[in-house]
Amino acid sequence: MSRNPAVSWFALVALLAAACGPKDRSDTTSASAGASTPVVSGASTDTGTSGSTQPEVRTVTYEKAESAFASGKYSDAVQQFSLYTESRPENPWGHYMLGMSAWRGGEPERALSAFDRSLELDPTHRKSLFNSSRVLLDLGRAQEALERIEKALVQEPMSNEGLRLLGRARYQLGQVDQAIEAYQRALVVDEHDVWSMNNIGLIYLDQNRSSEALAPLARAVELRGNAPVFQNNLGMALERCGYPVAAAKAYEAAIAADSTYQKSSVALARVTSGEQRPESETVDLDTLAQQFVGQIETWRSSEAATSVPDSAGEIVQPAGDSTTSSIEARSDSVEHCECGE
Repeated sequence: MSRNPAVSWFALVALLAAACGPKDRSDTTSASAGASTPVVSGASTDTGTSGSTQPEVRTVTYEKAESAFASGKYSDAVQQFSLYTESRPENPWGHYMLGMSAWRGGEPERALSAFDRSLELDPTHRKSLFNSSRVLLDLGRAQEALERIEKALVQEPMSNEGLRLLGRARYQLGQVDQAIEAYQRALVVDEHDVWSMNNIGLIYLDQNRSSEALAPLARAVELRGNAPVFQNNLGMALERCGYPVAAAKAYEAAIAADSTYQKSSVALARVTSGEQRPESETVDLDTLAQQFVGQIETWRSSEAATSVPDSAGEIVQPAGDSTTSSIEARSDSVEHCECGE
């Protein structure tokens, strides 16, 4: 019987196609994932065939990792942002959020490494500059923190967040007057910045200038009376100034805001023990708070007076110390500054 050459050729092609089969595409990005939705290969899983495995494919998006961070699941956020940065290494925000997650999760050195990577990609990344400086301050490396804060303030000299961080760094370095000035300028920018009020009060308490601490702390409590740390610090200032009755009220307010606030519980027991001398006069906290508002206005006027117009009519700072002259005044992290004995 004669053979048809065309039939034999097509049969051969079919056999070759079956032998080769389709190539595995599990290492590609899904078409629906988009630029911010990388598909990341995770741990291998058994397929049921002896000796063979295939990668488990997990989708990690920025939004999913950020959701873990927002929920306070910092170890999960670290894991997810680690995967995200492996698949999107060129995105500074991924490294920034990895740093934030590691910092909140108690891994400061890992946080610094991630922030540094973000800054390698974008040296002007302000949030990485500010938040890496917070980590450095927590680690007691104030000089390194100061350098980063100043870099960020060059970009945004009116940053209230930057000025408050500048105050913290200056005070850690023992530069008391410069720290107070930084907080004052932060209040010129935002007269409702309760953390700058609190931190000025703390400096005065640390420097045994308790009477000067009363006004800023009274104003902080007036604006946010449900903050136990502010009430506690005001109570400490009142106690040191000889107002045990008023101090007791402040400590009680702190405990009412947070029943677990141990420092105020100890202080309240101290001022109500009967060993304190009675007050010879009362203290008007409302008046003190309003006096502090007036002080801020005075600083604002002084700030305006020391600014001079350049030839184009724009306002510039006079030449001088760049760490103060370039600064004019939100922090996404709580400042745990409190006083206690």
